[in-house]
Amino acid sequence: MNQETHNFPKITEGALADLRGRIGKRIEDTLEPWCYEATRDNIRHYAHGMGDDNPLWCDPEYAAQTRYRGLIAPPSFLFACSRIISGYVGGLPGVHAMWSGADWTWHKPVYRNDSFTTEAWLKDLVEHETRFAGRAIQQIYHVNFFNQRGELVAEAESWCFRTDRNLAREKGTKYTEAKAKAPKYYSDSELEEIFDLYEREEIRGSTPRYWDDVNIGDKLPRMVKGPMTVSGFIAYAQGWGGLYVRANKLNWKQIKKHPGLGIKNRFGVPDCPERVHWEAELALAVGAPGAYDYGPERCSWLTHHVTNWMGDDGFLRQAKCQIRRHNPEGDTIFIDSSVTRKFDEAGRKLVEITQEALTQDGELSARGSAVVELPSR
Repeated sequence: MNQETHNFPKITEGALADLRGRIGKRIEDTLEPWCYEATRDNIRHYAHGMGDDNPLWCDPEYAAQTRYRGLIAPPSFLFACSRIISGYVGGLPGVHAMWSGADWTWHKPVYRNDSFTTEAWLKDLVEHETRFAGRAIQQIYHVNFFNQRGELVAEAESWCFRTDRNLAREKGTKYTEAKAKAPKYYSDSELEEIFDLYEREEIRGSTPRYWDDVNIGDKLPRMVKGPMTVSGFIAYAQGWGGLYVRANKLNWKQIKKHPGLGIKNRFGVPDCPERVHWEAELALAVGAPGAYDYGPERCSWLTHHVTNWMGDDGFLRQAKCQIRRHNPEGDTIFIDSSVTRKFDEAGRKLVEITQEALTQDGELSARGSAVVELPSR
């Protein structure tokens, strides 16, 4: 594939009008989710895919001693239980989709062996003018998650930006400087600083963090993710489930059903657009600075930062995440968070946390917030 000459489908008014006609209508025909059930293995694979080894998700003997009496899943595990919340978007065939954020509310924990059904609809379409690709369409979905007892476990909204790949490649200015930079090469001392943060990463665990002891302005220990590698992107896809990664006959069936999905590879074979996460050539062809991480992966890192801090007896009520740029191979991001509000709501002792993730060059990668319920003395 030659990135200079390859022409991709464009946003058309007819396709956009068709998509607008779907707003508010429940989606009946959806792709099979990666996980129907929160099994021991599914939970562990997801947690390990985002680099989280909290024993509350990963060690049954440890988890049995907690108030849950067994394993629970990290809150962001539900990304694996819905293709729609994870970025599967209908309409505008062949037009690039970039997952760019989510707002979550959790009502109940996800227990081991819970199974899930969902209901979803297209909530809105919002037009933007962007530095990445000029005109972009923000496509917003709402998804509800129910367990096997019919209880509402969580609800969320997520959005993708639909962009013309050709315009992003030829006229986008967002990554002009990034593409001109020499590839990042880490010195041993730089790596040592990153690895030291991994060494000092604290999982609060069974030591309660009491609401009474938290103060506005308290900072969470800095968390690091990276340096970004294709291996890391694939590790997340193993636990979360790549949207379009299919083999042989199943790939053929997918592309037959959705002809705009397949993008020919260097052998002339239609292959999935998800290759932007491991194939730098395709990523550059759609205007990105190189093979880059998954959006839900970044959201999961922000919630990981909070669950480490809150401990086993905390409960993540809400989380919001906005993706601000791609994280290509070689980038490292540093997550800093602080308590910005402390309040009581109907007897629940809550704190609000503001989050920011910056690259090694100080560029904003993502921002977010969380509301955590904590035990009180």
